[in-house]
Amino acid sequence: MSDKKLAGLWIDTEKAVVVKNHDAQNAFKFFLCSPVKAEIQHGNSSENAANNAERTNRVKFFKEVEHLLTNSQEVYITGPGTIQEELKKYLHDTAQFKNLTITLDTAQKMSDEQVLETVKDYFNA
Repeated sequence: MSDKKLAGLWIDTEKAVVVKNHDAQNAFKFFLCSPVKAEIQHGNSSENAANNAERTNRVKFFKEVEHLLTNSQEVYITGPGTIQEELKKYLHDTAQFKNLTITLDTAQKMSDEQVLETVKDYFNA
């Protein structure tokens, strides 16, 4: 088992399931964190307001995911669409994660247990 602090996650526009092998202090076995849910904005007065609300909610969503990745030395991100690339860019634009090793992959919807197994397989844990 690596003593590196590793994390992996499955993310789409509505939810992120984060798996990591560390808490604030120690690296040990991989475990599931509580899923992070994105806030979805409904019923705006204009397209501009809707876009602004969506951007604000996306940043808020990424900040919650970022909080779970604190102290990680390597991160594996998978999911459908392009949100993984958005999250990678967001993390690399954040000083704390500027030099973080991030690997991207694509995957359709997975159960929390499947995410756990996929991350463990990726890191050979």
